Amino acid sequence: MRILSKMTTALLLIDIQNDYFPGGNMELEGSLTASQRTREILAAFRRKNLPVVHIQHVATRPGAIFFRPDTEGVKIHANVEPLPGEVIFQKSFPNSFRGTPLLEHLRDRKIDHVVVCGMMTHMCVDATVRAAFDYGLQVTVVHEACATRSLTFQDQTIPAAQVQAAFLSALSFLYARVVRTGEFLRNLRS
Repeated sequence: MRILSKMTTALLLIDIQNDYFPGGNMELEGSLTASQRTREILAAFRRKNLPVVHIQHVATRPGAIFFRPDTEGVKIHANVEPLPGEVIFQKSFPNSFRGTPLLEHLRDRKIDHVVVCGMMTHMCVDATVRAAFDYGLQVTVVHEACATRSLTFQDQTIPAAQVQAAFLSALSFLYARVVRTGEFLRNLRS
């Protein structure tokens, strides 16, 4: 089964921002590797002149510790830096559709399939993928181009690799096709 078939596809890059990288205020495990995989996918979209949408989280909550306005941490990481003319939507909620013109932007361009790369898998990627599905979009998640962190629940620490696997497994059950970078790029080229 081809991933792209006859759909009108856009790349959606969610919160690939400096605070998630080493030295940032909310470092994720695997953020650098995920950004490098994302850079490969972004380059392929750019070569084919396919639409790209960057999502940038800007914290508006009092007491926020990361993605604060006017900081280095809020900036989109250099590995996926937007080119002039590429769309950037700012958000302040996990769901990239909430409070942004993302849905209208996609509908106006008759985009019916989004390819998702981003951070944090268990929060903003999850919320956005589920919302996209609910809006009737086909969704592909490139799992190597996503990153998360360890979580705690009561007295348990859940390692980042398990958080990543659990959330991607749940998304792949119904909400999205979850693929490797190489598989996605092979399908994009064909």
